Amino acid sequence: MAKSNSSSQIAEQLEIELPDKKYFTIGEVAELSELKSHVLRYWEQVFPQLEPSKRRGRRYYQKKDVLLVLEIKSLLHDQGFTIPGAKVRLSKRHLDVSDSNLDQEQRSVVEELQQIQSELKEFRTYIQGRYK
Repeated sequence: MAKSNSSSQIAEQLEIELPDKKYFTIGEVAELSELKSHVLRYWEQVFPQLEPSKRRGRRYYQKKDVLLVLEIKSLLHDQGFTIPGAKVRLSKRHLDVSDSNLDQEQRSVVEELQQIQSELKEFRTYIQGRYK
């Protein structure tokens, strides 16, 4: 189970020192990542892995969310991935089946389960947005 580029490695590579706090506002994340707030809101719709908690209409990102934003930014801006390519890369980061000792049938099942998981997350995001 190998990760090609973990989120913490992304932050280290970009030499970003994240403050030691539990929650970050969208403005703080925008400043840390050097992105606009509307880009972060768009990425929430596109990347099911990015799910900041929302309370009273405000977004609160945890450290893992900030690291994920930095990873997405790296994939799109530095590594030249398209959004669909970055989505695939992120959905496969939990278990890289090519690096494991699984036979072909097991790999196929794992890949299918990962795809189902990704689709379910996208559906959940859609439902949450539709029925607030």
